[in-house]
Amino acid sequence: MRRADRLFQIVQYLRGGRLVTAARLAGWLEVSERTIYRDIADLQASGVPIDGEAGVGYLMRDGYDLPPLMFSSNEIVALVAGARLIRAWGGAAMARAAEEALVKIESVLPETEKARAGKVEIHAIAPEMTSEIRTRIDVMEQAVDAKRRLNLSYADAEGQTSERVIRPLGLWFWGKVWTLVAWCELRDDFRMFRLDRIANASDAGDAFKDERGKSLTDFYRAMEQLDADH
Repeated sequence: MRRADRLFQIVQYLRGGRLVTAARLAGWLEVSERTIYRDIADLQASGVPIDGEAGVGYLMRDGYDLPPLMFSSNEIVALVAGARLIRAWGGAAMARAAEEALVKIESVLPETEKARAGKVEIHAIAPEMTSEIRTRIDVMEQAVDAKRRLNLSYADAEGQTSERVIRPLGLWFWGKVWTLVAWCELRDDFRMFRLDRIANASDAGDAFKDERGKSLTDFYRAMEQLDADH
């Protein structure tokens, strides 16, 4: 869970004047009590009216509410356009999540900003996208997030197929084509795989940890060095 989401959840748990211990918050949020103490201190410093102390518990005084979301006109355009682009070019789960996020944001916008969101005339059409590619995007994103090795059947530009075991590191979108950045254990090097050329992908059965020289950060460094050399 991102820290911003955790802070939001702490505020929700403390609503209504209930006394809640740091231990209970830590259990609900699956973090240490020390993390909760630090989060509470940061919330108090930012003006959230939380009372209490370590070893006793915390509560939030009645009457406090989170401020409404405020976006500039350009930010609203970016959010709406981004959601529509993901709906057109993203995975199936990504597209649904983008729509749901936009609905949630619009539900808390003041009326003037809500009206601006409805007037955004930026649209995206992706006739090349298929349900198979959308599903593959979601599968790859989940594998990247979980750091799970994949067995890959991949066809190159000439149609020659090879079998690989890869460590998926990240997804890149090039306008019409998605590629997967990965560490290829067959080539013992970084490779980029076009998703529309992946014949089959399955879980290799084990997770991996970042290793020196094989992480996404290392890939970016290699690309920067390649650009510098040319």
